[in-house]
Amino acid sequence: MNKSEASTVTYFVLLGFPGPWKIQITLFSLILLVYMITLTGNMAIICAVRWNQQLHTPMYMFLANFSFLEIWYVTCTVPNMLVNFLSKTKTMSFSGCFTQFYFFFSLGTTECFFLCAMAYDRYLAICHPLHYPAIMTRQFCSILVSLCWIIGFSLYLIPIFFISQLSFCGPNIIDHFLCDVDPLMALSCTHTPIVKHVFYSISTLIITLTGLYILASYILVLRAVLQVPSDGRQKAFSTCGSHLLVVSLFYGTIVVMYVTPTSGKSVDMHKAITLIYSVVTPALNPFIYSLRNKDMKYALHNVFFGKMIMKN
Repeated sequence: MNKSEASTVTYFVLLGFPGPWKIQITLFSLILLVYMITLTGNMAIICAVRWNQQLHTPMYMFLANFSFLEIWYVTCTVPNMLVNFLSKTKTMSFSGCFTQFYFFFSLGTTECFFLCAMAYDRYLAICHPLHYPAIMTRQFCSILVSLCWIIGFSLYLIPIFFISQLSFCGPNIIDHFLCDVDPLMALSCTHTPIVKHVFYSISTLIITLTGLYILASYILVLRAVLQVPSDGRQKAFSTCGSHLLVVSLFYGTIVVMYVTPTSGKSVDMHKAITLIYSVVTPALNPFIYSLRNKDMKYALHNVFFGKMIMKN
């Protein structure tokens, strides 16, 4: 059947978090607060790395790009979610839904590769400190950053295109706050399990391979750290510990969503898990990365209170 004849759905209705008006306003306020914290924290890290010469190193270059990624990651979902809290229609156009779908998964995939690149950077710095300056040059660092973005935005391009070509002839109600693969596939009038199978195979492969690489990198890092004196050990643990915490928060939730079987999970659990890794985690990352990092603390202090320091 021709797609133009079969597809009658021109927009979707995203139910989000249904409830009384007071609950909608409360959720709106909370999500808006988290969103503003995310923007402020990640923009502060970008400014700190840009303005502080001491932070012009590969580790902080990766961190600045990661913060830039997090800003866009939350921006592709949260503004529409906030509008829906205050809207009675809660609609999103067909093209807008699939655009969000593509950017959400592409940015999430890019985040996986950035976490791998950051793990590789720490592995080289701690396990091969003498070779680190020769290997992790500014040019090589730029190549890694570019590859993270290019590969991240390439892997889901074809699968999401094929999903968008399926027939959507009604209903058009999505019981979620964003356009995700399961709700969209459930609304399709075309029975094509292979498309969903391919999509989940790609997701499982990306999450498993990147997760195993990060795990292997930090096992080697841990083995090397245990062999150094206590002073150097504490510094290594402080820089790597924050990265491991971010990895654990992000991978713990996406593994539950896209690797483990989805049949036993309720819709509310899907929403809660998605909310954690797509909204809450990006807000926590700036605090995690600056909590035990003295250089970043000092640079962030200059970003927020620079004028006061100059006067003193």
